[in-house]
Amino acid sequence: MYLSISEVKQHLNIDQEFTTDDNYIESLILVAKEAVEHSINQNIDDLIVGGNLPPAIKHSMLLLIGNWYLNREPVAYSSVSKIPYTLELLVSIHKNYN
Repeated sequence: MYLSISEVKQHLNIDQEFTTDDNYIESLILVAKEAVEHSINQNIDDLIVGGNLPPAIKHSMLLLIGNWYLNREPVAYSSVSKIPYTLELLVSIHKNYN
């Protein structure tokens, strides 16, 4: 797995002892991997150097997971503003245009 449960919980500010959502978080990690691969048009396995993902790819996955964990439905009842230069910028660093 590209991200550990521990890393994701730290990103989400979830106590490590809270394990109720671990299976859900694992599924989000897999979906984030697929979403980033689709966005960059390549397999992220091809980007691993020394056993590590590039920081921009790893952080892109964390951003997606954080959003999906906190917003579990596609409807919001408040005003949402997109923060510029986040996910799109991070994934564009490794995008394959071929």
